[in-house]
Amino acid sequence: MATLSDIGVAAAINILSALIFLLLFAILRIQPFNDRVYFPKWYLKGLRSSPVTSGAFVSKIANFDFRSYIRFLNWIPAALKMPEAELIDHAGLDSAVYLRIYLIGLKIFVPIALLSWSILVPVNWTSDGLQLAKLRNVTSSDIDKLSISNVEYGSDRFWSHLVMEYAFTFWTCYVLKNEYKKIASMRLAFLQSEKRRADQFTVLVRNVPPDSHESISENVEHFFMVNHPDHYLTNQVVYNANELAGLVAEKKKMQNWFDYYQLKYTRNKEQRPRVKLGFLGLWGKKVDAMDHYTDELKKLSEQIMEERKRIKKDNKGVMPAAFVSFKTRWGAAVCAQTQQTKNPTEWLTAWAPEAREVYWPNLAMPYVSLTVRRLVMHVAFFFLTFFFIIPIAFVQSLASIEGIQKSAPFLNTIIEKDFIKSLIQGFLPGIVLKLFLIFLPTILMIMSKFEGFVSISSLERRAAFRYYLFNLVNVFLGSIVTGSAFEQLDSFLKQSADQIPRTVGVAIPIKATFFITYIMVDGWAGVAGEILRLKPFVIFHLKNFFLVKTEKDREEAMDPGQIEFYATEPRIQLYFLLGLVYAPVTPVLLPFIIFFFGFAYLIFRHQIINVYNQEYESGAAFWPDVHGRIISALIISQILLIGLMSTKGKAQSTPFLVILPILTVGFHRFCKGRYESAFVVNPLQEAMIKDTLERAREPNLNLKGFLQNAYIHPVFKDEECEDDQYEELIEDSDDENCVVVPTKRQSRRTTATSRNPNCGSSQALSCNQPDTGKGKPEL
Repeated sequence: MATLSDIGVAAAINILSALIFLLLFAILRIQPFNDRVYFPKWYLKGLRSSPVTSGAFVSKIANFDFRSYIRFLNWIPAALKMPEAELIDHAGLDSAVYLRIYLIGLKIFVPIALLSWSILVPVNWTSDGLQLAKLRNVTSSDIDKLSISNVEYGSDRFWSHLVMEYAFTFWTCYVLKNEYKKIASMRLAFLQSEKRRADQFTVLVRNVPPDSHESISENVEHFFMVNHPDHYLTNQVVYNANELAGLVAEKKKMQNWFDYYQLKYTRNKEQRPRVKLGFLGLWGKKVDAMDHYTDELKKLSEQIMEERKRIKKDNKGVMPAAFVSFKTRWGAAVCAQTQQTKNPTEWLTAWAPEAREVYWPNLAMPYVSLTVRRLVMHVAFFFLTFFFIIPIAFVQSLASIEGIQKSAPFLNTIIEKDFIKSLIQGFLPGIVLKLFLIFLPTILMIMSKFEGFVSISSLERRAAFRYYLFNLVNVFLGSIVTGSAFEQLDSFLKQSADQIPRTVGVAIPIKATFFITYIMVDGWAGVAGEILRLKPFVIFHLKNFFLVKTEKDREEAMDPGQIEFYATEPRIQLYFLLGLVYAPVTPVLLPFIIFFFGFAYLIFRHQIINVYNQEYESGAAFWPDVHGRIISALIISQILLIGLMSTKGKAQSTPFLVILPILTVGFHRFCKGRYESAFVVNPLQEAMIKDTLERAREPNLNLKGFLQNAYIHPVFKDEECEDDQYEELIEDSDDENCVVVPTKRQSRRTTATSRNPNCGSSQALSCNQPDTGKGKPEL
């Protein structure tokens, strides 16, 4: 168990690590050759030019202006200077609301920390529970005197903890309500002021029923011209282009290798580069590298053209789904938010994702397989969570010197040294847990992709939800249970059964010391490492040295990255959970959490302003998930306090504490009913207002031209198939003057008519021909 000195050693190590990272960043960011590493967002916006284009060679690499080294901390006020409205315009609403999560942490925990330290800490410190308890063999340290564990069994002092839990709950709900209201209004204002985008007019239609007489595109066109005659504009069917995407990706990789060897040859024309054809180029026949990759590129180009033709001609390459665009936002909103037929399993409509965030491989998945895929991933996630208890238990064994001595007695002479002992108990468990979790977000994202979500934002939200559950079960509950078992093993074995709950009641608050060490590793040194950008730093300079030939190449070598919501937001939620659970139990943990929220807010604000370039904009659609997880953390803290009080001889407090979860659930339902609709549906009134303003400002807008190619699969948009190739994949539906819906369906009363050039089907009635009952298309 970590003592006060162990915590001090861990704090010193992590603070020193954070300062080193910040100092390195402050020096590296002002070097000219690193400008694209630490300010890529401004380059992508065209608002910053390279400082290495002129001057002496040495001045292009190093900064010799010593005044800039004196001002090496000027990035801090610069990061805080930009107002929120300007930040939204610069980086988007998603980034601004993401930063508000850190501010919410400060708003919640600063007042809670002041209350708990002024009331609960004196109550805990002046008690004698750890000395007077009959459980003499319970492991504890001086730092635990600040926790509820030090309050005597059955003492009336526990009522102060109960009252404080009420205060913490009401304050948290007050902050959450104000934030929900504020962010909902920010979202509506953002959507109203947003520039015209294709997804505002487009709906994704899935599970289109097959029709033996018509293609998918014709079937979709026919259905929407009948059921949305005044608003339907055009459609783009979804193609299964996954194999083609693989070929395009392979060609891009080959092109990169060709560019590399071509650049190598231009630097040394005396010898043409050669490459081995074996595994990873380690063995095999040696051939001319440029000739080899030229041949490979030619073969791939031919395969790509053949695959495009196959997709265009093969009906099996067309999925029963389409992006359907409308003439107005109002028409799209009506379609996206209503059921289209009496069969709820067909013609399923939902808002189309922004074109940049469509995850194209999953659009090729049959809709009927999604249920099975999600069931498989639920089972897989259960086993992943269950078996991860093993490394969690290993981490907790590291937090116990006694456990190490039992499992590795040959280390006794080393770990008995004070500094080594403090290092093991105060620093090692946190860093080992951090390493165990390093690949988890990637694994969870892969699982989300397997489930078939069609937008990047939905993939990230699902992965974030699972990461949060994983942290709750393994990092939080797993660490408490396994850690308490390791540290209080002697108590469990020697005491009678009726004494074990008391032992658990004393042991759970003591695990706060482990979480303090984890917060310092992950939330202090880990966040400081974020600003250094070591991995993008190395990759950029490798590409810049080996591959870059032009300024365009140099721009493509930049890796601005983006906020990885699925990895960072669940980490924030773990701190909310720890803060709310331990606020009435062990308030000593709160200053560490407050420092994390303030420090992370500063770091990520700088990164959002200067570095991150978001791939998409969801308009803060993730906020209901964030709110719900904070509410769940609050309810968990209340339930755990009920259990803790019952083990402390204060079971009579249970009726008073049971009220809190009920009130919290009621509060959540109120917020959900009052504000969540702003994140789920698009109000028809807002859509109509925006349509009316747009018609007044741009009466001659060619909306079809704007929407026609918005949702073409990216593999059809490369240079080789512009115009002729992918325009053939676009079905030209439509003439607004047509009164009768064009269709290829035949009935006994249908008579063939000549094709009118104004109609969109070869077997349609004349556009303005009156309905005589003959040749009437079947609907």
